Amino acid sequence: METRASLFTPVLIVGCIIILVCFAIRSTFGVFQIPIAEEFGWLRAEFSLAIAIQNLAWGIGQPIFGAIAERIGDRRAIILGAIVYAAGLLLSAGATTAIEHQLYEVLVGFGIAGTGFGVILAVVGRAASDEHRSMALAIATAAGSGGQIVGPPLAEALLAVMTWQMVFVVFAGMILASLLTLPFMRAPAPPPRAGSEDPMGEVIARALKDPSFGLIFIGFFSCGYQLGFITAHLPAFITELCGPIMPGGMLHSMGITTTSALGAVAISLIGLANIAGTLAAGWAGNHFSKKYLLSGIYTARTIVAAAFILAPITPASVIFFSVAMGALWLATVPLTSGLVAQIYGLRYMGTLYGIVFFSHQLGSFLGVWLGGAMYDLTGGYHLVWWVGVGVGALSALVHLPIRERPLPPIRATA
Repeated sequence: METRASLFTPVLIVGCIIILVCFAIRSTFGVFQIPIAEEFGWLRAEFSLAIAIQNLAWGIGQPIFGAIAERIGDRRAIILGAIVYAAGLLLSAGATTAIEHQLYEVLVGFGIAGTGFGVILAVVGRAASDEHRSMALAIATAAGSGGQIVGPPLAEALLAVMTWQMVFVVFAGMILASLLTLPFMRAPAPPPRAGSEDPMGEVIARALKDPSFGLIFIGFFSCGYQLGFITAHLPAFITELCGPIMPGGMLHSMGITTTSALGAVAISLIGLANIAGTLAAGWAGNHFSKKYLLSGIYTARTIVAAAFILAPITPASVIFFSVAMGALWLATVPLTSGLVAQIYGLRYMGTLYGIVFFSHQLGSFLGVWLGGAMYDLTGGYHLVWWVGVGVGALSALVHLPIRERPLPPIRATA
């Protein structure tokens, strides 16, 4: 009972709620690919570029919001992020041109940065004990998967009864409503490292010169590429290429009668499987080497993605792929953030993880944008998919030379 109380703190619970809402909304944009493109007669690349810009802005905003949280406080940074998020959604609801969507997605991306992993994981990590930190980070990460479970089907259901513009308005209200939980988030101040506090600039400069930090940065790129591409394009990929759903079958009896509905469900299944996968990664991160776990996850992703694209695309293969990839989906996040905290300490974890996360979002930008651009150029997604397989294999390799030993405080080494 004591262990449970020390793990499930108010900070962790509130962090989970905010991340769940943030990712429920963020995971739905692939569902809007076809409706928005068809309404305005756009090429697939135009709305894809808007989503890609959102991912890039998220990456740029992550270290910025990490630094803001460390300067003015976590709760103020989260409030700012939610307001920016809602503003981007409301402006997008009134957008009628591709360039408007692309510009407003900058606000959405910054809003995700302020209400997503960077700020929330840093405050959760500080509030957790050393014994429970890896699992607390995993639980908060798994909350993002909870959002991914409910987000796409919710968007699909709302689109059945209202326009996509009104769905965006509803989503803006949801992200603002999540702020009602903030009064319960009272986290401890970031601790200094072993004695005296090192200046932020010096800590960041040393990390940027550290080869291990560079390897973590490079390794996280493929995670972003794969997640960005799949989230934005898998629903459309399934809608257009998957074999028919047979009447009287299990899926049909569950109300999944179209490949469009299967595409939304596939994203949800990824989120559902990822809850177990992320929690398992959090447990394993407390007991085994994080760099070897990360290398294993990227190897498994490479195999799963290659097997899916080589086999015929059927409802059964979609379900298998969604569950298998979901088990590996965000399992990298608690391990990567935990590795940053383990090597460089907790004091500036939000900013340092934000810098690493920028690489993740560079990958997301490339995966989302290339998906749309290559679709318009070649009429399919296969080439972009194989690029994802290749960068996954690269990430499996680059984690191996990382040195996991904690660095001593700068002033102790001066």
